[in-house]
Amino acid sequence: MNHIKSIILGIWHLMQGMYITMLNLIRPKVTEQYPENRGKVFPHERMRGQLIMPHNEANEHKCTACGICQMNCPNGTIEVLSKKEVDEATGKEKKVLDKYLYDIGSCIFCSICTNSCPQDAIEWTTNFEHAVFTRRKLQEQLNREGSKLMKKEK
Repeated sequence: MNHIKSIILGIWHLMQGMYITMLNLIRPKVTEQYPENRGKVFPHERMRGQLIMPHNEANEHKCTACGICQMNCPNGTIEVLSKKEVDEATGKEKKVLDKYLYDIGSCIFCSICTNSCPQDAIEWTTNFEHAVFTRRKLQEQLNREGSKLMKKEK
């Protein structure tokens, strides 16, 4: 009796699988013909495509070079290089961002860096085209040359 029950149960599971297969055969395909349809592809606004550091018209950014994003990055994708400069107003030494290096080749897109940044200095774009022939092109500097820290609004 137990043997007959297992055979019937096996046939039932086979029929369920075949039913799902038949449904997928008659459904319309959703395959996108990329890159031919590049103009029609619009990723979701919450997609994590590429990390950027926004700058305003005066070439100013919000990064204070605190290094919290670098400390929280699970695989060392971010490297914050800072230097000490003397503040002319107070005469004290102040840490200033020199280079903000980002390696998209080792990034796992976990968004811990953007969530942990107290200044909201970095954010994600929906740019998803990162194909290159050499790994060096996957490493970039996010802060622009000559950029400065944005003044706090009082």
